Amino acid sequence: MIYACLNCLADEMNAFFKSRLKIHEDKVVVSAIVNQNGSIAVQGENKVLITLVNVVRDTNMKREGLSAAGLSANTAKPICVQLHLMISCYFSDSNYPEALRFLSFAIGFLQEKNVFDHTNTPRMDKDLEKLIFEMESVEPERLSNIWSVLGAKYMPSVLYKVRLIIYDSNKVSEYRPVVTGIAENNLQ
Repeated sequence: MIYACLNCLADEMNAFFKSRLKIHEDKVVVSAIVNQNGSIAVQGENKVLITLVNVVRDTNMKREGLSAAGLSANTAKPICVQLHLMISCYFSDSNYPEALRFLSFAIGFLQEKNVFDHTNTPRMDKDLEKLIFEMESVEPERLSNIWSVLGAKYMPSVLYKVRLIIYDSNKVSEYRPVVTGIAENNLQ
């Protein structure tokens, strides 16, 4: 469900960018910024990244129908979670103004459409009911800590909280990416 949420946002933002900026390529990708080994995780430059920063249980959200009635003793009760996402612009050094431009468009997009549901987002995964995006205000010290934890240098970015993710272990499915080719390994 987490992947479905981030992928839905990427698809919608790509459609928005293509429409508004008259571009043909996808600029938005769901990606870490840095791999575990410290190398850059993004393929290519001039991309807008959607990165999961944190997942927390949303104790403030009460949802009708999430009562234990009708659940067997072996069934876990669904929980509401919040996702904390970073939208960052990974552009070449000489393209810094373009990074700011894309960040502005990303913020504008989520200002115009801060709620995703099946009415305004028909391609949204059927297991997602509604997504509410809220920009987070982050103090410089916390922002510095986040970038340190991510293992990357600061780039133009904004943090969002996503609410109304209902995490139900009965609906979690395996994601298998499409195989696009076979890489040859030269063994010596």
